[in-house]
Amino acid sequence: MADPKGFLNHGREVAKSRPVDVRLKDWNEVYVPGSLLPIISKQASRCMDCGIPFCHNGCPLGNLIPEWNDYAYREDWAAASERLHATNNFPEFTGRLCPAPCESACVLGINQPAVTIKNVEVSIIDKAWDSGDVEPQIPERLSGKTVAVIGSGPAGLAAAQQLTRAGHTVAVYERADRIGGLLRYGIPEFKMEKRHINRRIEQMRAEGTRFRTGIEIGRDLKATDLKKRYDAVVIAVGATTARDLPVPGRELKGIHQAMEYLPLANKVQEGDFVTPPITAEGKHVVVIGGGDTGADCVGTAHRQGAASVTQLEIMPRPGEERAAHQPWPTFPMLYKVTSAHEEGGERVYSVSTTHFEGDEDGNVQWLHLTEVEFIDGKLTPKPGTERKIPAQLVTLAMGFTGTDRENGLVDQFGLELDERGNIARDADFQTNVPGVFVAGDAGRGQSLIVWAIAEGRSAARGCDRFLTGASELPAPIRPTDRALMV
Repeated sequence: MADPKGFLNHGREVAKSRPVDVRLKDWNEVYVPGSLLPIISKQASRCMDCGIPFCHNGCPLGNLIPEWNDYAYREDWAAASERLHATNNFPEFTGRLCPAPCESACVLGINQPAVTIKNVEVSIIDKAWDSGDVEPQIPERLSGKTVAVIGSGPAGLAAAQQLTRAGHTVAVYERADRIGGLLRYGIPEFKMEKRHINRRIEQMRAEGTRFRTGIEIGRDLKATDLKKRYDAVVIAVGATTARDLPVPGRELKGIHQAMEYLPLANKVQEGDFVTPPITAEGKHVVVIGGGDTGADCVGTAHRQGAASVTQLEIMPRPGEERAAHQPWPTFPMLYKVTSAHEEGGERVYSVSTTHFEGDEDGNVQWLHLTEVEFIDGKLTPKPGTERKIPAQLVTLAMGFTGTDRENGLVDQFGLELDERGNIARDADFQTNVPGVFVAGDAGRGQSLIVWAIAEGRSAARGCDRFLTGASELPAPIRPTDRALMV
């Protein structure tokens, strides 16, 4: 145990953010570099090394949280990194992007602020990179088996790294021009600088993983041809079919899906554009959707110089404390203020868009909305609450409904879908097609990065067992596992 009285002697203290007026002038991560190390040992000491560590259950990866908290408290960073990597291929990703269900399940959180598990995690891995403790793990021998991984998001990268380390020859196919999937083009630079992805890719290359960009399976290369080339295939293409808003005026110019808008801003940071083809500069921006993707659109619009930013959410505003029907250790729905919300803009809850209004040139100018309320369990418009707000750029961030069917991948493989429209799989993450596996949102549906990495690791075990008859790779979750919630 780190410090038996740590949780009594020290309060919760999180990473410091750079001042809003400073960080809005650049696209760097919002936190003050190096601000965690002076405080993180004390924060790690708040971990009580519980007899039953519920943080393990809150984390789909089963991270050994009390163990690396203890090492962080003692500032044994090499040991902490080893324990962290034992269950997580990419802790620098989860330490920045995961909503930390482990903290919601922290036993200390019953009656005190939870341990800053996420901050401890990112401190350990950043220190490990700085100290040279993160090295390629090259397999001792090759199996002679080949695997194609389709998709280079967190699930695909995790599966690829695990299978490479098991000795298989792995090639990752990515339809975009760069590796990373939504990590690269969906997550803004101010949430995670892309240098973190780049150095992991270099580690994976050194281990033997091969990368093929600009190739969309189903269009550029038929799925049947790919299957003939490789002994096994892992599909990790995500759930990229965005939910649309079929209301009058949807066809107006200036209304875009979030994943049409966000990647262009990231491409500016990659040097592909000086100014993005879709920009919020000088415009009244409306973001429809109150989740993390919506917040990413808000922060991006601020940095592009929007005249105003309004975020709409159809559901009521959550409470700031756990509701009675969401007890510890479940993951509660709470009112969350992200770094993007700290930077300005208005958040409007319990409203629904009725239609859009444009100018004579077909450009969106106004968004008409109405307040809604629950009546007999259904969201119902409130009479007399209709109004309009200025909207010269609208981004739709309302989630995703399933994997892409238009490129032909699903049909060419002959894959079966489950009742939710996701690619069906068995207990080993194998689809109805022998030798074809699925991991991440393509099989689970829209979910969190920590679930994606867990799925990639578990699918890798199933694939390894298919190829060799047995596997020593870990499988942290089953395909049927779901988040700890009520």
